[in-house]
Amino acid sequence: MLPKFIRNNLILKITSLNSLVVGARLLISLVVQKLLAEYTGQSGIAKVGQLRNISSMLMSLTSLGTFNGVVKYVSEYKSDQKNLLKLFSTLYVISFTASVVLFFILFFGASYLSNTLFFTNDYVVVFKVTAVAVPFISMHRIFTGVINGLSDYKKHAKIELISYFFGIVLLLVSLYFYSLKGVLVAIALTPIIQFTVLIIIFGRLLKEYIDFKSISFNIPLLKPLLGFTLMSFIGTVLLNYIEIDLRTLITDIISEAEAGSWTAMNSISKIYMQFITIIFPIYILPKYATIKTSFKFRKEVFQIYKTLIPLVLGGMLLVYFSRNILIQIIYTKEFLGMQSLFKWQLLGDFVKFVAIVLSYQFLANKQIKYFVVTELLSLSLYYIFGRCFVNDFGSEGIVMAHFLRYVIYLVIVFYILRHQFIGKDKAI
Repeated sequence: MLPKFIRNNLILKITSLNSLVVGARLLISLVVQKLLAEYTGQSGIAKVGQLRNISSMLMSLTSLGTFNGVVKYVSEYKSDQKNLLKLFSTLYVISFTASVVLFFILFFGASYLSNTLFFTNDYVVVFKVTAVAVPFISMHRIFTGVINGLSDYKKHAKIELISYFFGIVLLLVSLYFYSLKGVLVAIALTPIIQFTVLIIIFGRLLKEYIDFKSISFNIPLLKPLLGFTLMSFIGTVLLNYIEIDLRTLITDIISEAEAGSWTAMNSISKIYMQFITIIFPIYILPKYATIKTSFKFRKEVFQIYKTLIPLVLGGMLLVYFSRNILIQIIYTKEFLGMQSLFKWQLLGDFVKFVAIVLSYQFLANKQIKYFVVTELLSLSLYYIFGRCFVNDFGSEGIVMAHFLRYVIYLVIVFYILRHQFIGKDKAI
C-alpha cells in the first residue's frame, strides 16, 4: 500500500510505481554489467554500447519516429473510433514500409556493419538476427505508445518488468555459452521477447481500441505524424549516430578500453535517468497535450519541479558520493579511471532534466520548428564540443561537452517559452 501523500499526488504515484520497476531492473542490471565487465572487459562494454545505439536508432526508424505522435493522438482520440482507425491505418503503412527497408539494409549489409562498428567480420550474424527482429521492434514501439497514450502506467510497469527479466535471462545464458557474440545476439533478440510479453498482457485491451480487421492500406494521418518523424529522427537517430561516432573516435585516438569506460559511464547515466524519464511519455506528454492556457502550463511545470527536483538532486548526489563503490560493484577495478567522468555527467543530466520538462511542450503542441531547431543546435554543440575537447581531455571532454550543451539548450528553450511564464494567462 502506497503512503497517502503519494496516493494523492499523481506524479509521485506514477513515479513511485515505475521506480519500483526501474529499481528491480537496476538490481538485475548491476549483476549483468558486472558479469559483462568481468567476462568481456572494457572492449566488450564498448561493443555492447555500439549495438545498443543501433537498437535505439531502430526503435525510432522502424516506426518512422511516430511514438510520441501515437501517445498524443491516442490520448486525444481514445473515445473516437473513427480517428483511431485513421491513426492505426497510417501506422500500419508506415511500420510495414520502414520494416521492409530496414530488414534488407541490415540483412544484406551485415558484413559492412560488422566491419564498420566492430572492426571485424565476426559479428555478421548479430546484424542478420537484428534484421529478423525489425518488425517486432516496430510493433512493440507502436503498441507501447498506445499504452502510454491511455496512461495505463500499471500495465506499462508490469510489461517492462517481465520483458526485462526474460531478456536478461536470455542474455546471461548467451554470455555463459557463447561469450560476447552470444550477448550481442541476445540483445538483438530482446525486442521479440518484449513484443510477446506486451501482447500477452495488453493484447485484449488493444483490441478494444484497435479494430484490426478494419485497418486499411492508406495514410490519412501521414502529414501530422511526419512532424513527429522529423522530431524523432533528430532526437533519437542523430543522437545515437553521434554517440557511435564519438565512441569510434575515442577508440581511434586513445583506446577501445577508454571507449569502454565512457560507455560504462553512459550506462550508469541511463540506469538512473530511467527513474526520471519514465514519467515523460506516461504522464507529462499526455498531460501537456490537454493543457490549453499558459497559466495551466506554468502551474503544471512548477508542480513537476516541486515534486521531482528534490528527488532528482538527492539521487544524483548519492550517485556522485558513492561513485567509487558503484564502479567496483557494477564493473571491475580496471574501470576506476572513469571516476572523473561522474561530475560532468551528473551535472549535464540534471540540467537535461530541468530542460526537457520544458521542451516536452514542443512535442505536446507539435511545435516542430522549435523542437527541430533546439535539438539540432544541442546535438551540433555536443558533436563539435566533443570532438574538440577529446583531444585535450580524453573521454572526460565528451562528458564536459554533454554538460555545456545542455546549459545552452536550457537557456534557449526557456527563452522560446518565456511568454508562457511571464505575463497574463493566454491560450497556447
